[in-house]
Amino acid sequence: MASEWRKLPLSLAELCIDTTLRCGQSFRWRRINNEWHCVLSNRLVTLTQSPTHLLYKSTLPAINPPPEETTLPLLQSYFSLSVPLSQLYTQWSTTDPNFARRCPSFTGIRILNQDAWETLISFICSSNNNISRISSMVNNLCLHYGPYIASISGEPFHDFPSPEALSGPEVESHLRSLGFGYRAKYIADTAQIVSQQRPKGWLDQIRNPAVPPADNPKFHPGKKPTYREAHKALLELTGVGPKVSDCVCLMGLGWWESVPIDTHVWQIAQRDYNFGGKSKGKTFTKGMYESVGDHFRQMWGEYAGWAQSVLFTANLKSFAEQAKAGKKGKKEEEEQQENGGVVAKQEVVKVVKNEELTVSRTRKRKAVKEESQQQQRDEDVKMEDVMDELTLSSQMSQLSQMITTTRRVSKRIKARESQ
Repeated sequence: MASEWRKLPLSLAELCIDTTLRCGQSFRWRRINNEWHCVLSNRLVTLTQSPTHLLYKSTLPAINPPPEETTLPLLQSYFSLSVPLSQLYTQWSTTDPNFARRCPSFTGIRILNQDAWETLISFICSSNNNISRISSMVNNLCLHYGPYIASISGEPFHDFPSPEALSGPEVESHLRSLGFGYRAKYIADTAQIVSQQRPKGWLDQIRNPAVPPADNPKFHPGKKPTYREAHKALLELTGVGPKVSDCVCLMGLGWWESVPIDTHVWQIAQRDYNFGGKSKGKTFTKGMYESVGDHFRQMWGEYAGWAQSVLFTANLKSFAEQAKAGKKGKKEEEEQQENGGVVAKQEVVKVVKNEELTVSRTRKRKAVKEESQQQQRDEDVKMEDVMDELTLSSQMSQLSQMITTTRRVSKRIKARESQ
């Protein structure tokens, strides 16, 4: 049974869930009835948002439910709410003109502090894939191998499967039948390595000590690792290359200086930061990969991965309309400033159109009135001509008819003027 809605004061500039949950970090959030739903740490979390608050509630499973009061600290850690995002946007905009141009449409994008195992398998699924298909694959993993938690509008929600659940002998063939392709072997092999060849909790042992797991805020690794060590350790797993390793480091292990370089980021590096010179190819060497990452780390600092996620989102086709709207708004703002900022451009256009419409209607009424008046004058002339030809006795009878006609004409004129 779901809890009551609870409110967390939070502006859209500090967190925008409609952008953050769709920009390719997590692939398990589903939007149903204008609410976002996902299973986190053995509970179904439901979110919605107002301009001033994040609203949340949780649905606990019937078996072994977690303490309900832990949902708030879980969300605070999951969304890394201790990081002052607005200040970082200001800092990046100051040091990077390109970021300053693109960020107004994409405020409130936070890096999620996700479960490291889920992040690892999700990004193995991301190889040569799009967000929609990755989401479908991850949902299938949960549906077939994860424990059931609850349902929303008839849709079942499962938690993410453990390494042990994905290391069975039939997993690879089953995943292939579900459409995972070559990724099926990567997932099965990696699950076997993590569950059988690494010590328990190995992934958390290589995470950033300053960013503990969302469901275990008191966790401390036995040995203090570094970002480079974590990145290298992940490369030993099946199906993990430099980009996947950096994604896991950034979104699953708390190494926020990590900058995943994929096709989108390489395009950004070429287009906006002049990497690659005249060569506009999509492929790049290991040295170029490291060079791009180091450049962004030097420019954006210890939160380089956060800044990269904003530009990455702005480069996605699914956010093209949002980017376009931001550019339009920025242009209008600049035009307003040039004109003294007295009246917004949109309002000016509205007023002008209204004035044009008013003038058009006035001209139309005037033309109708003039036409009616001309018709009346013509009829008056005809009446005078007829009267000259009539005898006095007939004039009296005809005059009565003319008066009736005049009144009718007058009524028509008044009716037209009132329209």
